[in-house]
Amino acid sequence: MDIRNYILNYVASQPKLAPFVIQALIQVIAKITKLGWFEVQKDQFVFREIIADVKKFLQGTVEHCIIGVIILSELTQEMNLVDYSRPSAKHRKIATSFRDTSLKDVLVLACSLLKEVFAKPLNLQDQCQQNLVMQVLKLVLNCLNFDFIGSSADESADDLCTVQIPTTWRTIFLEPETLDLFFNLYHSLPPLLSQLALSCLVQFASTRRSLFNSPERAKYLGNLIKGVKRILENPQGLSDPGNYHEFCRFLARLKTNYQLGELVMVKEYPEVIRLIANFTITSLQHWEFAPNSVHYLLTLWQRMVASVPFVKSTEPHLLDTYAPEITKAFITSRLDSVAIVVRDHLDDPLDDTATVFQQLEQLCTVSRCEYEKTCALLVQLFDQNAQNYQKLLHPYSGVTVDITIQEGRLAWLVYLVGTVVGGRLTYTSTDEHDAMDGELSCRVFQLISLMDTGLPRCCNEKIELAILWFLDQFRKTYVGDQLQRTSKVYARMSEVLGITDDNHVLETFMTKIVTNLKYWGRYEPVISRTLQFLNDLSVGYILLKKLVKIDAVKFMLKNHTSEHFPFLGISDNHSLSDFRCRTTFYTALTRLLMVDLGEDEDEFENFMLPLTVAFETVLQIFNNNFKQEDVKRMLIGLARDLRGIAFALNTKTSYTMLFDWMLYKRYPTYLPLLQNAVERWYGEPTCTTPILKLMAELMQNRSQRLNFDVSSPNGILLFREASKMVCTYGNQILSLGSLSKDQIYPMKLKGISICYSALKSALCGNYVSFGVFKLYGDNHFDNVLQAFVKMLLSVSHSDLLQYRKLSQSYYPLLECLTQDHMSFIINLEPPVLMYVLTSISEGLTTLDTVVSSSCCTSLDYIVTYLFKHIAKEGKKPLRCREATQAGQRLLHFMQQNPDVLQQMMSVLMNTIVFEDCRNQWSVSRPLLGLILLNEKYFSELRASLINSQPLPKQEVLAQCFRNLMEGVEQNLSVKNRDRFTQNLSVFRRDVAEALRSDGNTEPCSLDMMS
Repeated sequence: MDIRNYILNYVASQPKLAPFVIQALIQVIAKITKLGWFEVQKDQFVFREIIADVKKFLQGTVEHCIIGVIILSELTQEMNLVDYSRPSAKHRKIATSFRDTSLKDVLVLACSLLKEVFAKPLNLQDQCQQNLVMQVLKLVLNCLNFDFIGSSADESADDLCTVQIPTTWRTIFLEPETLDLFFNLYHSLPPLLSQLALSCLVQFASTRRSLFNSPERAKYLGNLIKGVKRILENPQGLSDPGNYHEFCRFLARLKTNYQLGELVMVKEYPEVIRLIANFTITSLQHWEFAPNSVHYLLTLWQRMVASVPFVKSTEPHLLDTYAPEITKAFITSRLDSVAIVVRDHLDDPLDDTATVFQQLEQLCTVSRCEYEKTCALLVQLFDQNAQNYQKLLHPYSGVTVDITIQEGRLAWLVYLVGTVVGGRLTYTSTDEHDAMDGELSCRVFQLISLMDTGLPRCCNEKIELAILWFLDQFRKTYVGDQLQRTSKVYARMSEVLGITDDNHVLETFMTKIVTNLKYWGRYEPVISRTLQFLNDLSVGYILLKKLVKIDAVKFMLKNHTSEHFPFLGISDNHSLSDFRCRTTFYTALTRLLMVDLGEDEDEFENFMLPLTVAFETVLQIFNNNFKQEDVKRMLIGLARDLRGIAFALNTKTSYTMLFDWMLYKRYPTYLPLLQNAVERWYGEPTCTTPILKLMAELMQNRSQRLNFDVSSPNGILLFREASKMVCTYGNQILSLGSLSKDQIYPMKLKGISICYSALKSALCGNYVSFGVFKLYGDNHFDNVLQAFVKMLLSVSHSDLLQYRKLSQSYYPLLECLTQDHMSFIINLEPPVLMYVLTSISEGLTTLDTVVSSSCCTSLDYIVTYLFKHIAKEGKKPLRCREATQAGQRLLHFMQQNPDVLQQMMSVLMNTIVFEDCRNQWSVSRPLLGLILLNEKYFSELRASLINSQPLPKQEVLAQCFRNLMEGVEQNLSVKNRDRFTQNLSVFRRDVAEALRSDGNTEPCSLDMMS
């Protein structure tokens, strides 16, 4: 308190300090106030007097007034800021108390300051006055951005946001003067400040619907619409990009929070929808100005059009008039932009595919409103541009500016046709609409033929990517199991192209895929998108049955070599990262192979022949004088190819064919070759990662494909090879020494996480009897466990949790080890065991439920083992002495380090009492064992929590703890655990209710969490 008062007095006496100094001092005031929010002195919450203290600043000079406003603004932000190093329940209790006791007063104070400022003639040349207005607007915005209900809304979902204004604020929002104030400020202030006023209006427009009754909501919406109309009638301020962006957000929020039926009932709706349409058209035509803001305008129109079928009002919505104009403006503006982009060498919007796809997906709904107009426009533009393009190609004299422009326009048109065809799934469709889709699709299929006949002489990457977008949209809409064969889309296509049904379309698809793979080998984006399209086609069984009858598919299955498909080559033209697409290719190809393969091993051998030849080639040159880069590229390609094949083999019969090919018919050549590659190039992740991922895929017992016959040693053989690979990599990677922060994950931790994932698949796959290894003196199992320990000890605890893929492979692996291999865990050296237990303790508090649940399960197995050992101590016969000694080691370790389990009990109790516990069942399982093993410490924790509360609550909490253990016995049987889990659920609810009621003390974390 003294520190806070000292800083307040200091900034009051030194108002002209440098801004960054004042800001830092105010942050300290805000943090102290938040931490001491529940502190009581002489029956008063002393830190809550901050607002009264600030009012003294507001009565002083302009500089003092600015400092006072900044203090309130910083305090509001600090109260809303989640500190993940502290229990979230503490933060919510403080934030909720601030919301209920002070935030409304802060908002009212800020609005009154704005009214005072606006009532006087503004001298915006005065920097102090301008700064004051800016700080007050920021304060209002911070109040409206407050997380009122603890939802921690995802900022990426900006257009879906609803502001959960408290009911006690209704009076502020019902006053028309409140909205009028901010609209007036927008029109009066310069752009830097008017942008903040608009940001506040965005939040006002996002107010939750339930704050008002129906008449109040209609009146509030009417005021918002009047404000929109006023801004659009005086659009000078929108020339500023900041104002323009906030106004677009404002328009989008109108439809997010109000229904179309409510909007059309507003008196000014017809005029306002006309103004918004004109504003949208103008915005689309000026495509180079604030392109990121167009998203919000398209969101508005998309939601408006999507709501049309649900409007019950008799008032006209007028969207059938304006939606086609919006679509037309988008189409023509994008076509007109091409010439400017090419001639002025600007950044091409088509290169930003993420934005293009997002805008097209929004447009697809809008375009289907009055579809006849959109279709007629696209047909006219497509015919005109296609004819111009053909004239430029005959005779072809190389790429010219005119050809580049025409190709850019055609690319946009193909994207747009794909978009409107895909819009069939989002809007009510008729047979006439399907016929129109056929008209448009005919033209794209004709363009495909034209472009493919010109390969490889003339080609355009942007058109190819647009064609693949169109084909994918057509596939989703008109090719599939649910589609009726009588669709009118094929009527026109059968006349022009001879395409009568989806079988013919599939033939066209596959011909296009083969053509792309043949001629576009050097263009990774085209190859990648083509293979993704092939992969999507190969997922459905009914489609697969149709695909395998197509000649192009038969050709691919028999000729998947670099001779026919250059992207499978190893030349320097391909970067190593481009090899990733080979996995997708072989996954799709193998699915096609499996349709009619059955048990035909000869057919499988023929399919694998190109890979066999590649392996034999590598074997011959690996140990001779060879060009390292070529061999490395061949091995990377082979690893990615085999991983794709293994991923697609989900039956025992088909997987066994691959297993035999790798481990029997050519054993011991292929897998040892990959192991040698890992040993040689362990410091090059581009080489080791594909090989390790292949091994991890081979170890996956998906769909029980690895359940070999009882007489088969395949499971053991596979594990031995995996053990060698993991041990080789583990021993080699540790020799790299210390790595920089930016190198440690790609160079080391990524490989370790893949090894852990492979090991976990083996341990949980249920296809290896691990007891066999010890019985017959085979050390492969022991070796891989030692490699696991060595790699683990080279990783810091912070890295274990910081890198998500590493934590999600390590903790499930640890769960498997504690479940089935406790003998390994309890025989670990004390420092190693301490490392493992510490990693569990730290993982319990993580927000990742996969990790925290695995930690709970691992801890449960350890605690259960320890409890059972203690329960049976002294009752075991001599033949169990070895097991008893192992249990004694664990018991001795725990006795030497009692704080380990106590810390974890404290963590779990904090999670139950104070945190948003998302995996309560998992937390409950180890907690019972911890309580039974540490009853004394549990009593201390219980007393600590009870005594931290005011007297009226203490008896309530004591009863909660008594109810928690009611009916719970001193054992860990399933029945007893279930009873405890049920009690814990009731306990958590009752404690939350007890702590939620107003009290004079801040909830106190349990001892060790402080």
